Amino acid sequence: MTDVSTATNPVVSPSPAKRPRALLVSGLIGLALFIAFGFAVFQNVEAPFTQPLDDAWRALIGASALDQVSWIVPMFFQYLGELPGFALTILIIPIWLFVIRRWRTGLFWLTSVLVGNMIVSQVTKNLVDRPRPADDPANGLFGPLFSVDHGSFPSGHSVSAGILIIAVAAVLPPAKRFVWWFVAAFIGLGMIWQRTLINAHWFSDAVFGIIGGASATLIIWWLFANLLTKDYGKPLFRRAASTAASTPSSPAGAPATI
Repeated sequence: MTDVSTATNPVVSPSPAKRPRALLVSGLIGLALFIAFGFAVFQNVEAPFTQPLDDAWRALIGASALDQVSWIVPMFFQYLGELPGFALTILIIPIWLFVIRRWRTGLFWLTSVLVGNMIVSQVTKNLVDRPRPADDPANGLFGPLFSVDHGSFPSGHSVSAGILIIAVAAVLPPAKRFVWWFVAAFIGLGMIWQRTLINAHWFSDAVFGIIGGASATLIIWWLFANLLTKDYGKPLFRRAASTAASTPSSPAGAPATI
């Protein structure tokens, strides 16, 4: 016999949640600004339209000796974009996310780090190939105080910082992001300061590096949004208990007490 309620009220599968459009729009706007500035620099790598500002900032901030930049705060930002930072973002964090069974979040994290560092940073560096700040003793200006590769735009350290700022926000549940934004501001502003303090980059390289890394990660967050939502209920600092282990045992034939 057919159940009347089933016939008249068929079960409707819930439609998948819509991904936040603000993530996509913000990411596309930021990426458009990044590409537009990169194109402008490519047209005149020696003196793009931001060069007067870059020169003024360099004269104000740039250090003249290694001992001026070797204390803990500048070195923190230096290492964040070098081997210790790469080990943290490419190995330690993704492995931990898989260990705690947030594998969707782990895939998002790896995608963000690899796309940002390989395409936004390295591909753009090779295409634009802007010269880094050089020694100018006559005006009391100095070149990079640490070993650097070619290409000043964008700052690879700043791209990595932009990725980290958005990727961590995406990993955290919405209710736990408030404090992170203060830490994120410190990381973003601090990285811009440090890259120009050591004369490794022009001011605009560092600013647009943050924009490029953050914007690319916003777009990837939008792509992974529905998958990340499925992981938000799982703890970040311990493995989620299995359903079987968390269900109270009951005598045979008796329902479990809830």
